[in-house]
Amino acid sequence: MPENKPLTLRRNFSWTFIGNLVYSGCQWGMLVVLAKLGSPEMVGQFTLGLAVTAPILMLTNLQLRDIQSTDARNHYLFSDYLGLRLIMTGLALPIIVGITFGTGYRGETALVIILIGLAKGIESISDVFYGLLQKHEQMDRMALSVIMKGLLSLIMLSMGIYISGSVLWGVVGLVVAWIFVLFSWDIPSCQSLISKYTSEIPDSLKGSPLRPRWQLKTVKNLIWLSFPLGLVMMLISLNANIPRYFLEKYLGARELGVFAALAYLMVVGNIVVNALGSAAIPRLAKYYAAENVTAYRKLLLQLVGIGCLLGLASILTAYVAGDKILTIVYQAEYAKYAGIFIWLMVTAGIGYVSSFLGEGMIAARYIRVQIPLFLIVTGTSAIASFWFIPTNGLKGAAIALMIAETVRIIFTLGVVFHALQIFRRHKHSQ
Repeated sequence: MPENKPLTLRRNFSWTFIGNLVYSGCQWGMLVVLAKLGSPEMVGQFTLGLAVTAPILMLTNLQLRDIQSTDARNHYLFSDYLGLRLIMTGLALPIIVGITFGTGYRGETALVIILIGLAKGIESISDVFYGLLQKHEQMDRMALSVIMKGLLSLIMLSMGIYISGSVLWGVVGLVVAWIFVLFSWDIPSCQSLISKYTSEIPDSLKGSPLRPRWQLKTVKNLIWLSFPLGLVMMLISLNANIPRYFLEKYLGARELGVFAALAYLMVVGNIVVNALGSAAIPRLAKYYAAENVTAYRKLLLQLVGIGCLLGLASILTAYVAGDKILTIVYQAEYAKYAGIFIWLMVTAGIGYVSSFLGEGMIAARYIRVQIPLFLIVTGTSAIASFWFIPTNGLKGAAIALMIAETVRIIFTLGVVFHALQIFRRHKHSQ
């Protein structure tokens, strides 16, 4: 096992980057497998499962990992986070089943949606263990977990589809893979982190940390703290998925599958953004808690600069070689959508910057203000999708996403400026 001493920001970023790179590559590989062994309809079926389940699980997850990793004053035990996560995941799964049948999905499509919900529920339990590792800056352990999970996911899904010719058995493979990683690595890894401490155990690890704890007052307080962020994450998920709902309704599973395949290439930049954001948010939180405005602002500006460069590189790549990339990665029939690919890369660039600014908001504990912010963004996505998709198809979906991300970055930037103004006013009042 790796050493328990906190890693440097550079090493945490490197580990997180590698882990996210492998995991995202494997997730993308699953779409490639579906496109090459199956059809755009199968890609659409799989994407629909993700689109239906993601907003529900985003809400019930309450973004506890970010709450954990920025709990610099140790207000809650890990046992409290684990207990709440188990409660909320237990609520999410019946809701997914109800929505699946309530919206009219039947047969294999319904089973795919429900099984994807189960797989994501298992993943959400692993996520709360990641929060413990992230808080204590042990990103190497988390990275090894996501690498194993990604590789096993790709192998199991590919085997299921190759043997059965159905996406259903591929999703069954995902469930098996994620259960295996949870019990063979995530839980033992956190236990090792605790047992190998040679100095006094931190307050956040006292008690029975790997067992859930349900104290009514603590659960209520933690829900009160985290529910706004869970609602925000649900709105973010809806913002991304609303165009997919409209595509499936107006154009069918095939066009949804094509759009999902194109949009997933946005994840290339997100690998860097998510890795750097996960590594930096504990540091940002410590700077803000210590009222070190210079360090907080400097680190956040560095992150935003990286987001801008990644966005420009993505747009340029799509403009120069978009059709070739789509042909090589998927099939020749996808190359005719190269123009839409460029629109999506513009959206991606805006999203990279707004994601980094969002990390700054969370680190500064600006959580509740994000609810009206993302209500506006999600409403914008719905209106734009309703307006553009029926007449413009896939291009309309790309435009709707771009408009929503533009609104998001404007309002997020305003919140960050407000946070910095609070710093200045407090400093001048001393």
